[in-house]
Amino acid sequence: MDMGFIGLGVMGQPMALNLARAGAAPVVWNRSPGRCEPLRAAGAVVAADPAEVFARARVVALMLADGDAVDAVLGRGIPDFAARVADHVVVHMGTTSPEYSQALEAEIRAAGGSYVEAPVSGSRRPAEDGELVAMLAGEPSAVELVRPLLKPVCGQGVFDCGPVPNALRMKLAVNLFLITMVTGLAEAFHFAERQGLDLEQFRAVLDAGPMAGPVSRTKAAKLVAGDFTVQAAIDDVLKNNRLIAEAARGAELASPLLDVCHELFGETTALGHGQETWWPCCTRSRPGPPPARPDSAAGRSPRAAQAAALSPHAEPIRGAGHPHCHVAVERRTAAGQGPPAPAGSAAVAGGRGPGASGGTTAGTGQRAAGP
Repeated sequence: MDMGFIGLGVMGQPMALNLARAGAAPVVWNRSPGRCEPLRAAGAVVAADPAEVFARARVVALMLADGDAVDAVLGRGIPDFAARVADHVVVHMGTTSPEYSQALEAEIRAAGGSYVEAPVSGSRRPAEDGELVAMLAGEPSAVELVRPLLKPVCGQGVFDCGPVPNALRMKLAVNLFLITMVTGLAEAFHFAERQGLDLEQFRAVLDAGPMAGPVSRTKAAKLVAGDFTVQAAIDDVLKNNRLIAEAARGAELASPLLDVCHELFGETTALGHGQETWWPCCTRSRPGPPPARPDSAAGRSPRAAQAAALSPHAEPIRGAGHPHCHVAVERRTAAGQGPPAPAGSAAVAGGRGPGASGGTTAGTGQRAAGP
C-alpha cells in the first residue's frame, strides 16, 4: 500500500528513511525541500506539495511540530480539508494536546476519512535505528491497517492504547518520566563534576547499578564524551513539558518536578539555546565558582524571587542556560550568612500528595500551578 509521510525534521527524516529502505517507497514532502534529498536518494517519491502526497497515497503519516503545522498541511478550516482527508487514513505521529487530537479525529471522520494517533517514544538515534516505540489509538480497523506499516520504524514495540486520545495521554505520561529522569541525570553529572569526581568512573558506577538502562547508559556516555549532538531540541521538550502540565492541571494533579523542569527549560530557551539538545545543554560549566549575582531581584524569575524572599540566607542562581550552572535549581550561601537553603523540593507541602486540592509546592508557599 502506498504510504505518504509529511514532516522530515530531526525525527521525521530518519523515520521516513527507514520506511524507504524497507521497500515502502513513501511519498514524502517537507516545508524545507532540502530535507527531502536523502529520501529521494533512498527511493522515495518527493511530492511538490501536501496535496500531491494525499493524491498518491491512501495512508498519510504526519510527523509535524504542532497543531498549527498539522492544520496547514491538511487544509483544516478551508474547503480543501474534506476533499483531502476523505477515504484516507491520517496518522498523527507528532505530539499535540489530547484535546486537539480528539477534535481532529471527529472532523476527519465527519469528512469520510479515518484517523489514527501514533505518537512515538524515542529520540533521533532510536529513530535512525528503527527502534522507536509507537502508541496507537483509533478505530480498530484503521489501527490494524497502520500497525504493520510502522514495523520498519518502531522495532521496540507498537502498543494499542484504545480510543483517541489515549495514545497521546500515554505519550505524555511517558514523557513526564523521561523529562524528570534525564534532568536528574544531568544534575547528577554536574554535581559529580563539581565535587571533583572522575566522570568516567561515575558513569561506570551508574551503569553497574540497578538504576541503569538504555537511556541512562546512552546519555551518560554522551555527557562524559561532551557529545552535544541534537537528539531533541530544548524548544521541543519545553513544548512537551507544557502539554503534560496542561493535562495534569485538567486532571487536578500537581506536578512539582515537572514544573521545576519547565522553568529551567524556559530560561534556557530565553537565553538563546532553544535549538540545542535538551539533556546536556545546561551541564557545560567553566572552571571556578559561579559568578556573584546582584542582590536585587531584578531579572530573577518569579519562582526565584519568591524563593529568595522566603529564604534570605540563600541566593538563587539561574539553573538552565547559565554557563556555570545546570538543569537544576541551585542555591549558594553568601559568606557568613548561615547554611545553604535546600534545593527546590519536589514534595508538596502540608503532607498533600499530587492532585490534592490546595497543595503548595514546598519551599515556595505557592500553589502548584502549570506553566
